[in-house]
Parts: sequence; C-alpha cells; structure tokens
Amino acid sequence: MNESVVKRNEIIAQTIIKGLEKRNMKGFYAADKEEAVKIALDLIGEGAMVTMGGTQSVKDAGLFDALKKGNYDFLDREEADDRRAAYLAAFDADVYLGSCNAITQDGILINIDGVGNRVAAYCYGPKKVVLLVGMNKVCADEDSAVKRARNVAATTNIQRFGRNTPCAKTGKCHDCTSPECICGQFLITRFTMTPDRIHVIIVNEDLGF
Repeated sequence: MNESVVKRNEIIAQTIIKGLEKRNMKGFYAADKEEAVKIALDLIGEGAMVTMGGTQSVKDAGLFDALKKGNYDFLDREEADDRRAAYLAAFDADVYLGSCNAITQDGILINIDGVGNRVAAYCYGPKKVVLLVGMNKVCADEDSAVKRARNVAATTNIQRFGRNTPCAKTGKCHDCTSPECICGQFLITRFTMTPDRIHVIIVNEDLGF
C-alpha cells in the first residue's frame, strides 16, 4: 500500500476511535491483518467461549483459523447439528466475533442481517463483542454508510449465497421483499449502554465486503 494512503488511513482510524469512545465503545488500530489478529486474541483470552456470525472479515484476517487451532472453546455454527441451538448458545458466549457492513468516521456502526441472530448478539447477550473492520467499510457519514451496506455489502453477499433477488441481477439494492431477501434487519449502533462491551479493531487493509 502506498505510504501516503497508509498515513491517511491511520488519521481516519484515529478519528473513528475517538468517535467510538464517546459512544461507549472501544476502538483499536491495526496496521495489518496480523496485528488485528493479535489484538483480537488478546481481547478474547485463552479458554474463552467464542462464537461468530457469518463474517467474511474474520476469515479474511486469519482469526477464524487461529481460533480453530488455539486454546479456545470455539462454537462453530457451521458444524452445529442444530443451527438454532447454536444461535441461542451465542447469547451466553464470552466473546462474539464479527464485523460491520459499514462504519462512519464518527464511530457509528451499520449492519444488515437476514435472520437477525448476528445483529441481536451485537445488541445484547455475549459479554464482549469484537469486530474486525477493514478500511473498505469506512464511510463519511451515516447516510453514505447505509447506502454502502445496502448497495455494496448486501449485493455482494447475495452473490456469495447464490440467492435469487433483484439485486442479484442488477448489483444494486431494490428495497425488495423477495422471498430470498437477506436484508431483514437493519441495525444502527450509535451508542451502547454497557461501556467497553463492543470492541472495534480498525484494520488498515480491506476485509470482507
């Protein structure tokens, strides 16, 4: 990455971290994926019961593999016989991992979910939430962040899941109510009443969608 881009991203990341602090969330800066994984593992702690939603960012960073190999009580929903039971068990986890579909430079998190288990866990349940957010998710304000979530993250995920929706054909959100729509729940996290429950690691690389 160009040195000038790196420096610009560092400045933006520090602005986001200040925004998160006033919203009762804790922010961290990671220069790359490897540093992000190290910060995340320090936050998690060995022996912790950990789970996650369907987050590509955690896999892109290498954190998923690190948890599978390490000394953690990792609940992998993909290996669960009962998916609903895995969703419910997540609410009692020590740590819930994920990302966000977009984040504003002022520290507001934007997420869209299908079933709603992921955004529900972000709101309440797990003792700690750790989110890995690449610079590709950063937006100037809430309006542009919502647009990114709908027109970039959701439309890319619809291709990943192979669903038949209007956006699968056009690449842009149609605000549809298609039977295969994955945009059932919208979550805007602008403040949390539990100080430092949500930890956001801003990574100076692109992660996820």
